Amino acid sequence: MFNASITMYHYLCIGLILFLTGIVGSVLAKNVIKVLIAIEFMLTGININFVTFAAFCGNDKFDGFIMALFYAGLGAVELAVALYIFYLMFQKKKSDNIEKYRDL
Repeated sequence: MFNASITMYHYLCIGLILFLTGIVGSVLAKNVIKVLIAIEFMLTGININFVTFAAFCGNDKFDGFIMALFYAGLGAVELAVALYIFYLMFQKKKSDNIEKYRDL
């Protein structure tokens, strides 16, 4: 009845939607934690695109998968460092509103 196959463009659209959601969230959010989550959305969109190109373009060397793992690890380290910096700043300012942290 309905014959639908999932192509590369479906995955790329999902990655683009996640990336654009991350950009909009990081620009519009007032909370530091929400900005960090939005940045993680951006990294997830990039990872989906790397894995999609690696899977659909016949990559024999697994370059896209390795890059996705690298960016996942980079995102984890970035989040840990950013949360620690936020923790230190929160002790001083006692607020999670990003507009209080203009002196950075």
